[in-house]
Amino acid sequence: MNYPNIERLIEIIDILRSENGCKWDREQTHSTLKRNMLEEAYEAVDAIDDNDNKHLCEELGDVLLQVVLHSQIAKEENAFNIEDVAKGISDKLVHRHPHVFGGVKVTSTDEILENWEKLKKEEKPHRTSVMDGISKSQSALMSAQKISKKAVKVGFEWDNENSLYDCVLSEIKEFQEAKTLDDKEEELGDILFAVVNLARWNKIDAEQALLKSNKKFMKRFREMEALADKELEHLTLEEWDRLWHIAKEKTKK
Repeated sequence: MNYPNIERLIEIIDILRSENGCKWDREQTHSTLKRNMLEEAYEAVDAIDDNDNKHLCEELGDVLLQVVLHSQIAKEENAFNIEDVAKGISDKLVHRHPHVFGGVKVTSTDEILENWEKLKKEEKPHRTSVMDGISKSQSALMSAQKISKKAVKVGFEWDNENSLYDCVLSEIKEFQEAKTLDDKEEELGDILFAVVNLARWNKIDAEQALLKSNKKFMKRFREMEALADKELEHLTLEEWDRLWHIAKEKTKK
C-alpha cells in the first residue's frame, strides 16, 4: 500500500520546523502543544456526535497533525520519530490481539477484554497499584470513571444499584450538613464521584453524558435569548421560567 499524502504531511512538517520554515512552528514544544492536542481531539468527538463525516475528516486531519508535529519535535531531539510511533502501536495491537494474530481462541468480547487487560498488565510490570496508569491530564470526570472501573475489576463494588442511590443521597446529606467552604468542596466532590459510579453501573459514559447536557443547555439558552422581548438581565424569575419551558419544548421538536 502507498500513502503519498501521509509522506507529504511528514515532509511539510519537516519543512515548517526547519530554519527556512515558520517561526511559530519552530518555537513549539511538546508542552506548548498540549492544549492543541486536547482541543483537536474534542473537536473530532464533536464531529462524531454531529454525525458529520466531512467535518470529522477535517478534524482527524488536525489530530494527525498533532501526532506528526510531536514526532518531528522528538526526532529533532533524537528521542524517536514517526516510524517509531507507528511501530510501537503496531506491535502493541498485534500483541494484544492474539485471537487474531495468534492461536488464542475466544468466544466473546468479554474474553477479548480480559485478555487485553492481562496482556496490558504483562507489558507494564512497573505498575504496582491498581490505580497506576490513570492519566493526570484528562478531565476529572473521565479520571473518576477510570478510577471506579479499576477498583471494580478487583472486586471493590456496590452490592446493587439501590445501594448506589443510597450512597448518592448520603453524600448530598453530608454536603447539606457541611459548615465550611472546604468541607462543602470535599462533600461536593464525593457527590460527583458517587454519581460517576452510578453512570458506570448503568454503562453510561459520564463525560459524554455531561457534554450532551452542556450542549442541550446551551441550545435551550440560545432559544430563550431569541424568544426574550427585553434584555435578559431585566427578566423576572417567572419570565425566566416561562421562557425556559417554551425553549425546552421548541428544542425537543
